[in-house]
Amino acid sequence: MIALFLRDLKLAMRAGGGALIGVLFFMTVVAVVPFAVGPDLNLLSRIGPAILWIGALLASLLGLDRLFQAEREDGSLDLMLMQEMPLVLTVLVKCLAHWAATGLPLVIAAPLLGLFMNMSEIAIGATMLTLLVGTPAITFIGASGAAVAVTLPRGGLLVSILVLPLAIPVLIFGVSAAYAAVHDPAPFLPPLLILIAITLFFAVIGPLAAALALRSASD
Repeated sequence: MIALFLRDLKLAMRAGGGALIGVLFFMTVVAVVPFAVGPDLNLLSRIGPAILWIGALLASLLGLDRLFQAEREDGSLDLMLMQEMPLVLTVLVKCLAHWAATGLPLVIAAPLLGLFMNMSEIAIGATMLTLLVGTPAITFIGASGAAVAVTLPRGGLLVSILVLPLAIPVLIFGVSAAYAAVHDPAPFLPPLLILIAITLFFAVIGPLAAALALRSASD
């Protein structure tokens, strides 16, 4: 499992720019917002957590279609289906490697972009924590969409369409927790715990659904 994690981490970093493409897209989405809403610093600080979350969500969707595509093209997907290790665990490890290569850099880049949006230290810390907790859920959800579209030569748009509606609760509670940390008396802990619960739920359901979809695609 460790070898599979390291292998997928290297492949994710190499394929299409890996983390760099996601971070650049994240920065681009956040950078264009002041041009659209104007130079009002108070307004930017208020909408900052929501903009960071929207940018992270869109950036997370970029490389989901490549989660199983390389294995499908070189034939190693068939070996994954026949190996002794349960396919669900294989998918889980691949999801963790994909998040470490694409999702974790977004979390690391969030404080810098938070300063760009004139956010306070509390808002930046809360947003970074919610991104750390919530972005794995997007990867787990995306695994099932990537498995459904694995047989398609260009399934990137289909994966985004399948994943985006399911990722809306992650976005809602992530932004709610970030705002609750700044605006009293709104509680911070309840939406954060719900966000953690959503991530844990999809950590079980996502790999299981992806494994079933991969077996159906092989048939």
